Amino acid sequence: MTIDEYIEYYREKGYIMAMREHVGHAPIMSCACGVIIENSNGEILLQKRRDNGRWAIIGGSMEMGETFEEAVKREAKEESGLILGKLEMFKLLSGRDRIIEYPNGDVTFGPGIVFLTKEFSGEIVNDPEEVMEHRFFKHTELPADLNKFDSDIILEWAAGKEKAKRG
Repeated sequence: MTIDEYIEYYREKGYIMAMREHVGHAPIMSCACGVIIENSNGEILLQKRRDNGRWAIIGGSMEMGETFEEAVKREAKEESGLILGKLEMFKLLSGRDRIIEYPNGDVTFGPGIVFLTKEFSGEIVNDPEEVMEHRFFKHTELPADLNKFDSDIILEWAAGKEKAKRG
């Protein structure tokens, strides 16, 4: 296969799903992209994940050949139905704490990037396979049951909002 054929194959099948056919639950590496979506009231959009019932930012793994921006925009469209506008880099993530064990037993090392955007359009639609619901939260009223791998990101965002509020 040519590189272009591999890219097309993995975009259709999903790179992670294709790799899992070969390695089962064994650890694999992938690059993750996430996004903090903030509305005009300064609230953060979180999604309640179907796999663990916890609140998280929107995001997922890159597909072969994608840019970071393409990946996070695709994930946002797939998971929420929203179309994202201008993205700003919020945080880079790496290290041992990015080793994620999913409820189904899959293990992934997922260093990545988190963006922030205040520009989005469309109506929120929950991806029935991945998301139970979406909701906007004030930085002072975040849910207690945050996803382990997103909580530091969400709390850092909230601390920044609080600091800006105090001036």
